[in-house]
Order: sequence, then C-alpha cells, then structure tokens
Amino acid sequence: MTFHEAAAQSPLFASVTRPDDPPEGDRWSTWDGATHGPSPRPDWVITELGAVESDLGILKTGKEADVHLVRRWLPDGTSSPPRDSLLAAKRYRGAENRLFHRDGGYLEGRRVRKSRETRAMARRTEFGRALIAGQWAGAEFGALGRLWELGLPVPYPVQLNEAEMLMEFVTDDPASGSAAPRLVQTRPGPDLLAELFEQFRDVVLTLAGEGWAHGDLSPYNVLVRGERLVVIDWPQIVDVVGNPHGFEFLERDVRVMCDWFVRRGLDVDADSLFGDVAAQAAGSTW
Repeated sequence: MTFHEAAAQSPLFASVTRPDDPPEGDRWSTWDGATHGPSPRPDWVITELGAVESDLGILKTGKEADVHLVRRWLPDGTSSPPRDSLLAAKRYRGAENRLFHRDGGYLEGRRVRKSRETRAMARRTEFGRALIAGQWAGAEFGALGRLWELGLPVPYPVQLNEAEMLMEFVTDDPASGSAAPRLVQTRPGPDLLAELFEQFRDVVLTLAGEGWAHGDLSPYNVLVRGERLVVIDWPQIVDVVGNPHGFEFLERDVRVMCDWFVRRGLDVDADSLFGDVAAQAAGSTW
C-alpha cells in the first residue's frame, strides 16, 4: 500500500479533507429541502438540521421500492433530553429498474397537466417511465398524509424527496426496535380476531367514503401493532370513481381480506361487506 492510499484511509485524513461530514452517523439529516408531512407533527419527528442519520439495513424488498431502517438522532450534547428515532425509508427504484407491467390499471384516472406527459406515460418511453416512477412516490406520500389527517391507521409520512420517503417505523416493541408483524404472520384468538375485522371494516368504509380503494390490500401489507391494525403500501391507491376499474379493485380488497379472516375461523360475509363499501363509495360522488 502506498503512502497516499494509507493516508486516504486514515480517520485523520478524512476529518481534514471532509470537514462537512457529520460528527456521527452516515449523513446529515435530510429534512431540509424535502416535502414534509402534515401538521401537527408527532412529537417524535426530529426536524433539527443538526440531526444525523444512519442506515441500519433493509427491512423489505419489493417490486417498486426497497424499505430500509434509518436512525435519526441529535449528536451527543446537542439536545437535552437526547432525541432519537427510528424511521422506515422507502427508496423507490429508478425507471430503468422498476416493473411496470401492472401500472396501467392503477394509473387510469390519474391525470397530469401536459398532454406530452400523458402520451409519454401511455407509450412507456424513458421519459414516461420516469414520470410514472414519480407518480408512485408522490401518490403514496400524498395518500399517507391525507389518510393520517382522516385518523386512519397508517404510518405517519415524515418527508419525501426525489430518492426516498421517510415515514414512521411501525414497531410493537420500541425497546428492541423490531418491526410489527404482518397480519398474515399472526394467530389471534377469537375475540381479537373479531376486533381486528371490525378495524379492517372501518378502514375500508372510511376509504370508500373518500372515494378510494387501497388497490392491493392483503394480510401481507397490514401490520399488527399490539392489538391495532396499521395499513401500509399505498403507492397504487385507486380513485374508485375516476378509474374505470375502481370498483373491481375495491371488491378485490374486500374479498382478499375477508378470505383471510374466514380461514382463521371468523364467520364474515364478503358479499355483504362489499355491498356496504360499494354503496359508501357511490355516495362519495354526490
């Protein structure tokens, strides 16, 4: 190893040549310059620009994005009492690495201002694919903000920039920092199973009242924090009225979830629930 190579790996060399690096962590807080979630913000959201962040690894990989666990905190001596939080960082794939085979059905009913952009998206040009990627990120962040304001059980959306969305990390054990289990992984007893179904029913009825369907609802994207459901993965949220397949997405959400509850031993009627939800969605147009 040459002198220059050894020097480049020296912590002293790093501190001299990169004086703007944070004193701890991987990077300074990315709060500044991002789009922020709705107010009032939860107390645990750290907005100070002197905060630092570290990537703690991947929580989940997906077709459209990977989700990382990120720690954001204020370095020692800069806050009393110390402030520290864990966030889920959803990093959306670039247009060249995303799967677009299912985009068409979900994107119907969404509009962009310029006809050139509409044509590019329809033709799946390179420019159009980039626009679609941006729509997924923006749609999910905007949906989470509105759903949070409605009081629905969703992760709080902290911020969005071009590369990633930071949101609440849903855990049922803050001390260990472990993620809350997916509904599909749980085996609730009869009383809790019935209670969880009522929570699900409230979610889909409230959504339908706003004219929306989740679009991809299943026991895999519903978490259980303690005895409460938290619904995640909203990039494909569907305008039930504006999308010509909107009621089909709505019905699929209801039936997939009802099937899971039935398999766990709860006697529920998917036809009856879909009738209630469809009526609620139809009423949202008046």
